[in-house]
Amino acid sequence: MAATRKSITLLPIALAILLSVTARIDSRTFDNEGKPQDANETGAAWCIAKPSTDTDRLHHNIDYSCRLSGVNCELIQLGGSCFQPDNAVSHASVAMNLYYKAAGKHHWDCHFNGSAIIVTADPSTGNCIYPV
Repeated sequence: MAATRKSITLLPIALAILLSVTARIDSRTFDNEGKPQDANETGAAWCIAKPSTDTDRLHHNIDYSCRLSGVNCELIQLGGSCFQPDNAVSHASVAMNLYYKAAGKHHWDCHFNGSAIIVTADPSTGNCIYPV
């Protein structure tokens, strides 16, 4: 009986550690051998929204990113070079990448509660150029 209580007591701690490790791995880039690396180690990298993220979370990410000093979200406003395509995933990706760049481009700067991913292929499209 005592062993069962001890196991149940340790379960939340083990779960918290597992979620912490998973979150860190989820927001990293990987080299050709599958080893995780920070953007600063690999060169060019961008932080973009996961396309499966719900719209409310994307709008929250835009608001959060655009409040940071040094993040100019005029690019995604009407008339801005990244207004098109006019959808939440595109606008959030631009804003989140601007935040990622301003915050130092560390893998932890591109987490957004699991709704972001670091990519090494330039996501720029048309006139919308994502800064590195």
